[in-house]
Amino acid sequence: MTSEDTTVPAVGVRSLDEVLDAIEAAGRRPQPWTGFEHGVLRAYRWAAGLQAAAPVTAAAALGAVGPCRAQLLAECQAAAVRLRDASATGGDSAGALGVYRALAWLCGHHDDRP
Repeated sequence: MTSEDTTVPAVGVRSLDEVLDAIEAAGRRPQPWTGFEHGVLRAYRWAAGLQAAAPVTAAAALGAVGPCRAQLLAECQAAAVRLRDASATGGDSAGALGVYRALAWLCGHHDDRP
């Protein structure tokens, strides 16, 4: 007897379908997009394996389709550092905030999808 593999690919703690829905919803927002919205989209696309370079560190994904969970967590932490640095220096923090919020959602740190 054979069984079909019905495992849904995961992106952090979210299903790939959930992330693809988030990408679609973010892409439907009226333009021009803010830095926050660009950051959210870059994070989602990288996490889903649709973009080669990570949004903060520009690291390549290490997983089969996209980044592994450890890499998602590391990129989320890098976004937090970039956000803190931008806030401290008076730099533009909107993009870093978007990346951080999207990756924090993917990692399960909160349930509110940006």
